Amino acid sequence: MPKGRCMKCKKEVEIKNPEEVVMKNGMKAAKGTCGACGTKVFRILGKA
Repeated sequence: MPKGRCMKCKKEVEIKNPEEVVMKNGMKAAKGTCGACGTKVFRILGKA
């Protein structure tokens, strides 16, 4: 599972239910929720 930074917990967390999306500029990103508090987490992965 990818990791991302939760802005509410202020630490690196595992992304629950990660979904890979492609942004408008063509870069990939992982979108999901924080495993600890349930806040949305978004992480840019890089070029497609």
